[in-house]
Amino acid sequence: MSLQRRLNRGLILILSAVFIGHWLAADWVIRAVAEKQMTTRLQHDADSLIDTLQPNGDGRLEFDSSHIGTVYGQPFSGHYFVLHIGGKTYYSQSLQGETLPIGALPTDAVQLFHYAEGPQHQPLLVLNRGLQRFGYPVSIAIAEDLTDIGRDIDHIRLAYLLLTVLVLLLAIGLQTGDVRRALHPLQAVRAELAEIAGGRKQPIQTRVPREIKPLVREVNRLLLLVERRLHQSRTAIGNLAHSLKTPLAMLFRLAENPVLAAHPELQQQLQQQAQKMHERIERELKRARLSGNLQSASVFNPQEELDALTKLLRNIYSEKALDFQISAPDRPINFDREDMLEVIGNLLDNACKWAGRYIAVEIECAQTMRIIVEDDGPGCSAADMQQLSRRGLRLDEAVQGHGLGLAIVRDIAEFYRGKLSIERSARLGGLRVSVQFPR
Repeated sequence: MSLQRRLNRGLILILSAVFIGHWLAADWVIRAVAEKQMTTRLQHDADSLIDTLQPNGDGRLEFDSSHIGTVYGQPFSGHYFVLHIGGKTYYSQSLQGETLPIGALPTDAVQLFHYAEGPQHQPLLVLNRGLQRFGYPVSIAIAEDLTDIGRDIDHIRLAYLLLTVLVLLLAIGLQTGDVRRALHPLQAVRAELAEIAGGRKQPIQTRVPREIKPLVREVNRLLLLVERRLHQSRTAIGNLAHSLKTPLAMLFRLAENPVLAAHPELQQQLQQQAQKMHERIERELKRARLSGNLQSASVFNPQEELDALTKLLRNIYSEKALDFQISAPDRPINFDREDMLEVIGNLLDNACKWAGRYIAVEIECAQTMRIIVEDDGPGCSAADMQQLSRRGLRLDEAVQGHGLGLAIVRDIAEFYRGKLSIERSARLGGLRVSVQFPR
């Protein structure tokens, strides 16, 4: 499922849930307000009926129905009452002889409920009260037909539902367009990635919004790392194959030596093994043309890495009792850890080979990052230094002592658009190698 479809589906579900909840809440509010108005009206009608109760000459309460409203006198008008005075019950004329089985309530009791069976099987809202009037217990129940108000509520509910659906569809359409517009740059980035995968271009160059610039920047950074790993892999395998070329040719010549003619089985085995080595080298060279090491990059901490490297080098060159002078920041630096370890490791290894005892390592991180390694060894002449820093140097062309390590360091520095400098150390007298990387 595409990102756009997932976002749209999630937003549609959220909007639908919100609007359904809003519609249900509004429906409940509408019904509650309508019933509140009906309850208030029933309360007023009950007060009017109670006011008609007056004591007669014998001191007993009498109910005078001539003072009540005409709505309670019309047949099945939808407005009904049941009045209990002592042991006597009065029904409204609108019931037309029908009865409502609503019992009397004790004094100061109030009950509001829905009654499903009116005189014509219609739903009723009933307010039942118990009170005292001139010392007599009175219970009065006022009922009103809910049919008309229910029909009106249904019309309002339907109209509000249609309005809610229209607003929901409009909101879904707007958010779908907004998501499509927001993800449009990613579609362009996706198209460029497809071209990159096909080898037609390299970095992503599409202009994108500020919010996704970090993503594009990291993808471009990973592409550069992949390219560098591929370049390093090809260079390393090429150097290895070139270094094995001479020993392999010697093996082929040995296999053709007439001395081995007396031992045909040994000669055949030697030829077969040499041929297998040749085929394996060709196969690895072919693989190197197609892919490189695709390990991901990470930041590195100069102080921690130097502590580990110097400890290892002290063990390797234990006969020299090397003294390392280290100055490096103890914090993460946003450079590829493997590349930096390869640079520092090769520089330190070369320094350890030729140092008498002292090696100084300094890493500066300001506007640029600079790695400086000095030793107190014999150093090199000016001509050797120019030869060492010459672009295109390979393993078999390296000057003795500082060949392969500096070639690797130079390749990494050039890839980062950095600079490799080789000179005489004014402080220790040996070689001073510095590598400067742009931030």
